[in-house]
Amino acid sequence: MPETAPPDAAPPDPAGSHAARPYVGSAETALDHALPDTANVDAAPVAAIPASAANKSGTVTAAVCRAFGGPLTLETLRLRAPRGTEVEVTLGAVAICHSDIAFARGAWGGPLPAVYGHEAAGTVTAAGPQAKFGPGESVIVTLIRACGQCAACASGAPVACADPQGPADGPLTTPEGGAVYQAMACGAFAERVVVDGGQLARIPPELAMETACLLSCGVITGIGAVVNSAGLRAGQDVVVIGAGGVGLNAIQGARIAGARRIVAVDLTQAKLDDAAAFGATDGVLADVPAPWQAAMAIMGRGADVVICTVGSAAAYRDVPLYLSARGKVVMVGMPPAGAMAEIEPMALAYSGHRLIGSRMGDTVLARDIPWLVDLYRQGRLKLDELVSRRWRLDQINEAIADTAAGHARRNVIVFDR
Repeated sequence: MPETAPPDAAPPDPAGSHAARPYVGSAETALDHALPDTANVDAAPVAAIPASAANKSGTVTAAVCRAFGGPLTLETLRLRAPRGTEVEVTLGAVAICHSDIAFARGAWGGPLPAVYGHEAAGTVTAAGPQAKFGPGESVIVTLIRACGQCAACASGAPVACADPQGPADGPLTTPEGGAVYQAMACGAFAERVVVDGGQLARIPPELAMETACLLSCGVITGIGAVVNSAGLRAGQDVVVIGAGGVGLNAIQGARIAGARRIVAVDLTQAKLDDAAAFGATDGVLADVPAPWQAAMAIMGRGADVVICTVGSAAAYRDVPLYLSARGKVVMVGMPPAGAMAEIEPMALAYSGHRLIGSRMGDTVLARDIPWLVDLYRQGRLKLDELVSRRWRLDQINEAIADTAAGHARRNVIVFDR
C-alpha cells in the first residue's frame, strides 16, 4: 500500500517547548528513516570454531550479511546437528521485521558475517537427546531464549533471561568451517535452523506457516505490550503511536482487552484506515499541530496508556503529553543505539507518569501462544490480514526494501516445502 515517507528528523524546536511537530510515523517506517544507508558501526568478528566442532550433518541455503548496509547474499552454509535441548526446524515461512533491517544496517552493531531473521514457523525435523520436541511437530521459532535458571526466568520473565544468546559456538559455519553469527539466536533467513527448544511453541498443524510465523514477533510484541506490559483494564483509553505491523497488533490487543477508546496516531491516512480495520475507534494524523490535543479531545481526557511503536528517539519526546495523571507510556519502538530522548523529571513525578520498557511484549510462550491461537480460531484475532505480500528467499533484498519503504503490514518469505 502506498505511504508518504516521513521526514528524516524531527523539526527544530529552538524554544525547547513541545510546540514543534514530533516525529511520529509507523513502526514500519520510522526506524528506516532514522538510520543512514550504511551505519558507521564496526562489525565485531565472530570467534573461530574448531574444525572438530563444525557441522557434519548437512548444508543450508541462507541469506548472509557480510557488510552493514549492503545487500544480503544467498550462500550455502553448514548447519550442525542439534545438541542437548536443541531442535532443528525446517522453516515454512519467516516474516521481515524492522529489527532485522536495523541489525543489517548496523544500528545495534554485532558480529559479521551474520544470518538475521527471527519471526518464523516450521516443522521439527531433528532434535537433541534432551529436547522436548519431536520430528513432525509444527512450531513457531522465536528469539525468546530462556535458560530457565536465572532470576528473570525463575520470576516468570523469560524475555529478560540473563543468557539470551546461548553458546558461543553457534550452529552455523561456512563450508570451510568459519563461524557465522546466528543473530538473535535464530538466524531464520535460512531454510533450516537449529535453536534451543525453549524458543519454540507448538501450533496446530493446520495453521498456515505464513500466518503462524507472525505469532513469533509482531503479534506477541504488539498485543503483549498492551496486555502484559501495560496491564490494560477494560474501559481504559489507549493511544497507539505508529500504525505499522506492531502498532496494528497493539490496536487489536487493546480491542481484545476491552479498551473504551483506541486512538491511532500516524502520518498517513492509509495507515489510519488500516488501524480502523484492526479496531481503532479513532485516528489522528501526526502532522496536525499538537496531535495530543486532538487525541485528548476525542477521549475527553488524557490516555491511561500510550503505546509507542515508533523506532525514533524524537517520537518519545512528546509521548507523555498524551497521558492522563498516573498514565503509562509503554516503550516498544527501539531507536538506534546511542539515540537519546529528553524528559522533564518534575512533570513525570508530579503527574505520576510511568515509563515502561516492553521487549517482545513480556511474552511467556507457554501461556500466550495457545491463547492467541484460540483467539484466531474464534475469529477474534486478525492474522491473515497482516500479510501484505509473499516472497521467495531469493527475493529477500526486494522484500526488505519494500518493508523499509513502509509499504507493508508484514512481508513474508515463504519456503518451498
